[in-house]
Amino acid sequence: MTAGSADRGSPGGPSGPVHVAVGVLRRSDGRVFAAKRLPGRHLAGQWEFPGGKLEPGESARAALERELREEIGVEVLDARPLIRFPCRYPDRRVLLEVFEVSGWRGWPHGREGQAIDWLAPGELRRRDLVAGAVPIVAAIELPSRYLITPEPGADFEARLRDRLESGIRLVQLRAKSMPPAALARLARRAAELAERNGARLFLNGDPEAARAAGAHGAHLPSRALARLAERPSWPGFGLAASCHDTRELALARSLGVDFAVLSPVRATPGHPDARPIGWEGFSRRVESVDFPVFALGGLGPADRESAWAAGAQGIAAIRGLWNRV
Repeated sequence: MTAGSADRGSPGGPSGPVHVAVGVLRRSDGRVFAAKRLPGRHLAGQWEFPGGKLEPGESARAALERELREEIGVEVLDARPLIRFPCRYPDRRVLLEVFEVSGWRGWPHGREGQAIDWLAPGELRRRDLVAGAVPIVAAIELPSRYLITPEPGADFEARLRDRLESGIRLVQLRAKSMPPAALARLARRAAELAERNGARLFLNGDPEAARAAGAHGAHLPSRALARLAERPSWPGFGLAASCHDTRELALARSLGVDFAVLSPVRATPGHPDARPIGWEGFSRRVESVDFPVFALGGLGPADRESAWAAGAQGIAAIRGLWNRV
């Protein structure tokens, strides 16, 4: 895979990087397939996901099917884009186009004698991974829907419970009008509710306040990106950011965020003066980003496939995910 698979073909020339298709096979129990690179090869002994270099004129999907058949003996039946990003090694540049494979025929095994394992997402980070696998693991750990809450009302906690019980696993608590003390109390209750449903809650605003309130992470507004000197080092505490252009995405990367949202893809009632970037604009802005980015702005569950095709982790939304469909 990652860089290692590129050594089966010619390294990228001055015109561009080596283009590699990668497959993340995920079982129904959530575990994913990984393999250990053989001795004597580039990055020997490190763990990777299966895949390899595109042949001339070959599409990424066709390369994925061919490589997984040759490398681990399976026929791909169902796959969708997961993440696409560039990776630079000392001796080569690689463009990784990663697919999540949810359906296949055959028993995955190391056809070249490589060691294999099925690992839970949390276990992946404890293995010695090739560098190109790290952003893939970040994408594996995230869901494809990111709920951003509206300003809390009288039935807020009941509505949040309903959304969590419906399968939402990532929530941003965004409450600009609440006094800090009341927001901290609400965030603590919301984080506990999220934990009971196997979800994570990010509090929009200052990381110190988010941590003190018991949130699982902080979501930085775009105006806060330049003010934060470095990422907080608290174990297990997540960091996300709101971005609108490539400059803000670069700031988010410099802080080492776990993920970001990029907006607006479409016009929204809440920001009528903001110019939509559309799917083409979204894709262009994230093409050099090596961390997961959610698409935001006038979107709902029906837009996930468009988001994946544009290079997004999935969709982020307020109305599109808060309201029942």
